[in-house]
Amino acid sequence: MSQEQIPIAEPLVEVRRGGITESRHRGHIVAIEPNGNIVAALGSPHNVTFFRSSAKPLQALPLLTSGAAERFGFTDEEVALACASHNGEPIHTKLASSMLEKIGVSPDALHCGVHEPYSPEAAAVLRAHDEVPTALHNNCSGKHAGMLAVAVHLGAPIENYESAENPVQIAIARAVSQFTDVPLEDICVGIDGCAAPVFGVSIRAVALAYARLVCPPASFDKATRDACDRLVRVMNAYPQLIGGSSERLDTEVMRAAPGRLISKVGAEGVYTAGVRPSERWPNGLGLAIKIEDGDDKRARPVVVIEALQQLGVLFDESLEAVARYAFFPIQNRRGDVVGEIRASFDLKMT
Repeated sequence: MSQEQIPIAEPLVEVRRGGITESRHRGHIVAIEPNGNIVAALGSPHNVTFFRSSAKPLQALPLLTSGAAERFGFTDEEVALACASHNGEPIHTKLASSMLEKIGVSPDALHCGVHEPYSPEAAAVLRAHDEVPTALHNNCSGKHAGMLAVAVHLGAPIENYESAENPVQIAIARAVSQFTDVPLEDICVGIDGCAAPVFGVSIRAVALAYARLVCPPASFDKATRDACDRLVRVMNAYPQLIGGSSERLDTEVMRAAPGRLISKVGAEGVYTAGVRPSERWPNGLGLAIKIEDGDDKRARPVVVIEALQQLGVLFDESLEAVARYAFFPIQNRRGDVVGEIRASFDLKMT
């Protein structure tokens, strides 16, 4: 790609110290209705990026549409975990283990890899008991358990359920194509941190997928529309399963605005939300954000809160509930506040 073809990102966050802006984070934002009408944007809607973990609700669709979730008696909590990037707390690992038991495979069947729980408390408990983490603690264990369920249900090989050639992943890719309006052959496929395929499409297409998750078009078959309804319902009902018990952006945004939206982060500065129909947005709305430098810690949260506020999704008590993510003070080694990190953009409403 030549320099002229690189999509131009807009400044979104200022890092200020004293009287100057010391650093900036740039990125892309798109808000879109299910019919494809862009209502707000910054940067380039055509910037291509990977969904990363924001794809998880789409990756969970075949779990429902195939009949696998019904066959194995998955509870709403277990379906929610299939959409999660969870903290590895006991509430998460127990559900992942239950899913595997129901489909008749052991944790060894999970191919997502092993890492310490995201939850500092859960990680500390493991260390205190001289225990090592397992694949159940992986933030993607619920997603992978769901994929294994689909494989068993379809009679597909479970030894390579995460392979792009496996029927499970083919079904997922078709769902991504359907919801993004991107032909299969035009979707860039990579490998995610958990070893499963990950999908690269434009920011506009990512936002469109979330708009259609909360408001699936009438042209979608009933099984797909019913699956969307259940996914949105369980994510709203169990926000602590999508992220964690506390201090997870996904969880806190959904707690702040119960029933108003679904919220999902992805690695490398990706964020997505599906806003359910409201007075402001009667057709529903999909929101996609990509921080250009991939920052997940200081840039993404303030952009998310500011964008949702400007779109009229967070307000009054809901905005106060997530105020700690809207602004970060910069402190020196003594603890003095010497600067600030805050959003610095106005969405271009169309």
